[in-house]
Amino acid sequence: QAQLVESGGGSVQAGGSLRLSCATSGYSFSRPCMGWFRQAPGKEREGVAIIDSDGRDIYADAVQGRFTISKDHDKNTLYLQMNSLKADDTSMYYCAAKRFGISCGGRMILSEDDYWGQGTQVTVSS
Repeated sequence: QAQLVESGGGSVQAGGSLRLSCATSGYSFSRPCMGWFRQAPGKEREGVAIIDSDGRDIYADAVQGRFTISKDHDKNTLYLQMNSLKADDTSMYYCAAKRFGISCGGRMILSEDDYWGQGTQVTVSS
């Protein structure tokens, strides 16, 4: 059974940086699509960034140029480097990994059928 455990969230002032980590176990880490999603209170979950099975990074418009997703294959860990944080980035951030198949087809389409972590809170004060 795959496990995804996020860490690295916290409180930061606007303009600051955080790096989220998603440590995986029991999962074939190297190829399948993985990504970061977020959900703020009263809002729908939204995709933030994914690394697809072909190595492409895809970002939401709201974070393009500020966030960077990456994989450390030696540590089986997914990262999200978040720079120039804004108050609008305040949210619970979740790591997700493709469960069936490997490709997301270039879209942030990971669903409840896939593997998810428990989330890590990011709070940005203005």
